Amino acid sequence: MLQVVTLKEIEAIFSVTDAMGIHRESLVIPLAPAASGRVRRTPAGKLEITVDANRPIDEWVTELPRLIAAAQGT
Repeated sequence: MLQVVTLKEIEAIFSVTDAMGIHRESLVIPLAPAASGRVRRTPAGKLEITVDANRPIDEWVTELPRLIAAAQGT
C-alpha cells in the first residue's frame, strides 16, 4: 500500500496529462494517496488528482484519461 506520493507517481501522472494537453499549472496532486484514487474539479477550477494507494501506479494511470474526462464532464 502506497504511503506517500513520490516523484515517480507524479511523473506518471504528468505523462498522461501532458499527452492530453493539460497544463501542469491546472493540476493539484495531493501527496497523500487515498484508498481509491479519484479526479475531481476543485472550486478554483483545477483538477485534483488523488493517487490510488492500493494499486500500482502503472496500472492506475491507465484509467486516468477516463477519470479526467469524467471530472471535466466530457
